[in-house]
Amino acid sequence: MKVRIFDTTLRDGEQTPGVALSPDKKLAIAKRLDDLGVDAIETGFPVISEGEQHAIKLITKANLAADLCGLARTNKKDIDAAIDCGLNYIHTFIATSDIHLQYKLKMSREQALEKAIEAVEYAKSHGLQVEFSAEDATRTDRDFLKHVFGEVAKAGADRIDIPDTVGYSTPQYIAEITRDAILTSNLPVSVHCHNDFGLAVANAISGIQAGAQCAHVTINGIGERAGNASLEEFVMALQCLPFGQQWETGINTKLLYETSKFVSNLVGIVVQPNKAIVGENAFGHESGIHTHGILNNPLTYEPISPELVGRSRWLQVGKHAGVHGVSAMLNEYGVKPSEDQLRQILEKVKTIGDQGKQVTDVELLSIANEILGEHTIKRLVQLSGFSVSTGIGTMPYAFIKLNIDGTDYSGTDYGVGPVDAALNAIQKITGEIAKVRVKEYKLDSISGGSDALCEVTIKVEDAYGNMASAKSIGEDIVTTSVQAVIEGINRIMLKKTLKQKKIGN
Repeated sequence: MKVRIFDTTLRDGEQTPGVALSPDKKLAIAKRLDDLGVDAIETGFPVISEGEQHAIKLITKANLAADLCGLARTNKKDIDAAIDCGLNYIHTFIATSDIHLQYKLKMSREQALEKAIEAVEYAKSHGLQVEFSAEDATRTDRDFLKHVFGEVAKAGADRIDIPDTVGYSTPQYIAEITRDAILTSNLPVSVHCHNDFGLAVANAISGIQAGAQCAHVTINGIGERAGNASLEEFVMALQCLPFGQQWETGINTKLLYETSKFVSNLVGIVVQPNKAIVGENAFGHESGIHTHGILNNPLTYEPISPELVGRSRWLQVGKHAGVHGVSAMLNEYGVKPSEDQLRQILEKVKTIGDQGKQVTDVELLSIANEILGEHTIKRLVQLSGFSVSTGIGTMPYAFIKLNIDGTDYSGTDYGVGPVDAALNAIQKITGEIAKVRVKEYKLDSISGGSDALCEVTIKVEDAYGNMASAKSIGEDIVTTSVQAVIEGINRIMLKKTLKQKKIGN
C-alpha cells in the first residue's frame, strides 16, 4: 500500500520558535523536499504576510512534481490569499474541541460547523482541491467530530485530516477516530501528529494501520513546542519494521540525511545527537561488545544499514571500548599493532576515558605512535599562513594559507567572530579541495585566570560520510581552534587516502 507523505516543514515547521525563513530559503527547501520525493508540500500560510506570499509564488513557479498546498482558516480572505498565490490546493481548518471553541473562537459547535461547511463550499466553487482539518480533533467530542467530518464531506471536501494538535492522543485512540473518519466521510484520511508526549511517529503509524492514507510530517520533526512527526523516522519505520503489512512511500531514503542536514543548517535548529535515523550518534558505536558485534555482522546492533539513509557508521574509542573497535579504528589509518601493543593502547584509552574525557582520533593515533615507537603519521595538510582581524564595528575576517599534499592554497572569509571566520576560511579551501567540513565544535576552559588554557574538540566529516575527531589545547582560542581543525582534516584525508588505496589494490 502506498502512503502519501505530506510535508509541512515550510508551514508547521517554520512555526518552531525562533525560526523565520526568507522566500529564497523556503524555495531552496521546497526543491530539496521535491528531490526527496514527498507527495505534497505545504508551502506556507499565504494570508500572514507579503513575504509569505512572495515565497509561495516562487515555489508555485518552480515546476515541482509535488502537490503544492497552502494553509487557510475557514474564511474567504484566507482562501482568496491562497488563490492569489497560484495555489489550487488548500488545507483549511477550524477548531472543534470545546476548549478551543469556548476560549479561542468563542463560538458554539453549530457555528464552527457552519463556518467549516461554508469554507469548503467556497473553495470548491473556485475549483480548489480541499483538505479539511478539525483542529484539536483528539480532544474533540467523538460524536461531534464524526458529525463534522460527515458534513464537510457532503460539502465537497476531497480529504479529511485528523490533527493531534497538542500531542494528546495515544496510538489506540487515534486509530479509533481514524476509523470513525473513514466510515463517516468515505474520503481519504490524513493524520497530523504533534510530539508533546513523544508519540507523534507512533500515533502517525497507528493512524496508517487503521486505514489513513497520508501523514503530515516535517524534516527532523521540527515544529511548535516539541515538534511534529519526523518524516525520516516515519518513513523508515514504515519501510523497515515488521508490521505484518508492507507500506511504500515515494521517498528516496538515501537523501534523508543530506536533506536533514540542509534543513537543519537553514533553519538554525541543531539535530540532537541521539535522534533516530539522522542524529550524529544513530550509527556511532563505542561499547566493546557492540563494536565487536558490528564488525562481525552489522545487523547485531544496527536495525538498518546506514547507507540506506545516506549515512555511514563510525566508531568511537573511550572507556567502554574493546580491542576489536580500537583495532578497527587504527586499521583505517594503516596502523596495525600486535596483540600486546593493542592491549597497551586500549589501557591508555580507558585511562583517559575514566577521567571523563573524549578520546579523539588524533589522540588515539598519538597513543599508538607512542606504543609502537613509530614516527608521527603523515600529515597531508600543513598550516603555512594564518591571520585574523576583528574589532568594534567591523566584521571579523580571516586569512588562511594551507599546503595540501604539496600544493599551496589560500582562502579568506568572514564570520560572526574570529573563530567562525577562521573556520569558514579553512572550510572554503577544504570544501573545494577535500570536501571536508566541520561537523561539531566544542570549547572548554581547563584552567582559570586571564591566562587560562582552552581545550577545543572538533569533529569533521567529508562528502562520503567519513568522520574524524581531534583536540587541541592552547592559550589562544582562535589559534587552538585552527590547530584542532587542521588535525581533524589531516586524519580524515589520511583515512580517505588509505581507503582509496585499498580499493585500488
